[in-house]
Amino acid sequence: MESTWDLSVFYQSFSDPALLADIQAIKAMTAEGNALLAAELPLQEKLERIIAHLEALSNKLSRAFLYCQLTLAVEAENREAFRTLEELSALSVDAQVLRSACTRFIGELDDLESLIAGSAKLTANAFILREARQEAKHMLPESMEKWMLRMSLSGGDSFQKLRDQLMGTLTVDFQGNSLPLPAIRGKAFDPDAAVRKAAYEAELAAYPKVALPMAFCLGGIKGEALTLCEARNYPDVLTQQLAESRMDHETLDAMLTAIREALPDFRRYLKAKATLLGHADGLPFYDLFAPVGDDVQTYTIEEARALIADAFGKAHPAMAAFMDQAFENRWIDLYPREGKEGGAFCSENHELGISRIMTNFVGSYGDVSTLAHELGHAWHARCLESAPILMAQPPMPLAETASTFNETLLAQTVLETANPQRAFSMLESSLVEATQCCVDILSRYLFESAVFEARKTHTPTVEELRQMMLAAQDEAYGDGLAADTRHADMWINKGHYYTVGLHFYNFPYAFGLLFGLGVFQRYRKEGKAFLPQYDALLARCGSDTVANVAASIGIDVRSVDYWRSALDVVRGEIDEFVTLAQKQAAR
Repeated sequence: MESTWDLSVFYQSFSDPALLADIQAIKAMTAEGNALLAAELPLQEKLERIIAHLEALSNKLSRAFLYCQLTLAVEAENREAFRTLEELSALSVDAQVLRSACTRFIGELDDLESLIAGSAKLTANAFILREARQEAKHMLPESMEKWMLRMSLSGGDSFQKLRDQLMGTLTVDFQGNSLPLPAIRGKAFDPDAAVRKAAYEAELAAYPKVALPMAFCLGGIKGEALTLCEARNYPDVLTQQLAESRMDHETLDAMLTAIREALPDFRRYLKAKATLLGHADGLPFYDLFAPVGDDVQTYTIEEARALIADAFGKAHPAMAAFMDQAFENRWIDLYPREGKEGGAFCSENHELGISRIMTNFVGSYGDVSTLAHELGHAWHARCLESAPILMAQPPMPLAETASTFNETLLAQTVLETANPQRAFSMLESSLVEATQCCVDILSRYLFESAVFEARKTHTPTVEELRQMMLAAQDEAYGDGLAADTRHADMWINKGHYYTVGLHFYNFPYAFGLLFGLGVFQRYRKEGKAFLPQYDALLARCGSDTVANVAASIGIDVRSVDYWRSALDVVRGEIDEFVTLAQKQAAR
C-alpha cells in the first residue's frame, strides 16, 4: 500500500497548463463578476447569475489553493508551491473583494424573500443568501477593503506562511539523531517511560530555535485579527468567530460551564494515572499520552486498516466502502518525515468529490483512532456533496461531529471483544481523548483569550507567552498535572493559533466530542435505523445554525444539562478507570 497521497488528480505539476489556465481564469472571473454586479438585469436573473458565478469561482480557487497547500504540508521547502501560493493569495484579495461586493448587493435587496421564492436556484441557496444579508452589516468599509486585504498578504498571511515554514523544517536532536518534530511528538505514546521523558526534553530543547519568530508570528496574526474585528463592528474576536461559526454565546457558555464543573473528575483520572505510573504529585506532561495496562499494542498500517474496515463494515457499510476507497486511491499521506507538518488533517474538494488526509502514523492506537477521525471528516464531506458548494462547508463546531462519532464507534467496537487488559488500555485511551478535548482545549481557549487581551496593548514576548500558557494549563489541569513538568511552549506547536481568519479553533473540539457523544448515544439506542438521520444531520451542517442542526435530532445545545449529561458518560469512564487503577496499583 502506498504511504503518500496522490495529488495528480488536481494538477500534474506546478507547470501544468491546466493550473496555469485556472490561474488566468481566476483573474478573469473577478473582473467578470464585477461587470455582472454593474449590469442592468432583472433582479432575480442577476442574483441567480451572481450565485452561479461565485460557485464557479469557488471551485477554481479551491482546486488551485488545495494543490499548493497540500504540497507544502508534506514538502515545506517546495519553492514552486510557495510561489504559486503567493500568486493565488494575491488573486484571492480581488476574489474576496468581489464576494464582499456581492454580499453588500444582497444586503441591500428589500425583496430578497420574494426573489428566493420565485427561483429554484435561489431556493437551493436560501440559507447562504439570508446569511449574507446579516453578514452585510459587518463588512469592511468598501473604500478600505481591498487595501486592508492586500496589506494582510504582507501581514497575517505572511506570518502564517512563516510559521508553517519554521515548523515544517524544525528538527529535533534525539539520541544522536536529527528527527522531524512530529516523529518526536509521536514518542509521547511510547511504552518506554525513559523514551517518553527523553523525547519531551528534546522537544523542549528544540523550541528556542524558533521561539522568537513564532512569538512575532502569533502577535502579528492576532493583532491583525483585532484590527479587522473592530473594522467589522464586532465587539471582540470571540463574538465574531461565534457568528462565523453559526453558534451563540449561550451555547458556548453552557458547554464551558459544564466542563468547568467536570474538572475535578478529570483531575481524579490524571492523579490515578500518575499513581499507576509511579508519580506522586500529579501526572508529568510527558506521560499524558503514556499507554497503561499490560496490553500495550502497536499497529502496522495494514493492521490499522483492517481494524477500521471491520468496525465500520459492521456499523455503516457505505462508510466502510468509502474508507476503503480512500486507502485504495491514495487519499492519505501516512508517515512523519522531514519537511512534513506535524499533526493530522483532512482537506476536501467539493467539485471533485475527493478528500486528502494527512497523518503522522507511528503505530499507536491513538494513530489508528486519528485515521478514523480524519476519515470521518472525509465522510462528512461526502454527505455534503449534494449541497451547493456555497453551503458545503460546516461551521467549526459541527465540523468535528463525524470525526468524533468515528473515534467513539471505533473504540466501542474494539471494546466489545477486548479482554480485561485490552479493555483497560482502551478505556484509558478514551479518557486521554476526552481529557484533551475538554481539559487541554479549555487551556487553549484560556491561553488564546489571554493573548488577545495582551495584544490590545503590545506584542507579547516569548516569556509572556510561556507564562500565559503555564497559567492556562494550571487553571485547566490544576493538581492533576505535575507542576514541574508542564509545557510552556505548547503555543509554538499548535497550528490553529496561527490560522488567519480562524480564531479560537479550540472550543469546537470540546463541542465535537460532547455533541458527538450525544449523537452516538442516539445511534446506540436506535442502531442502524438511526444512520439515515445521522447522514442527513451531516448533510445539513452547512445550511443551518449549530443550534438548529442539533435540534434536528432532539439535542438542546443551549442547555447546561445537555452538556452535563454528555460529561456523565465521561465521568462513568473515570470512575471505572480509577477503580481498576487502584486494583492494579495494589497488586
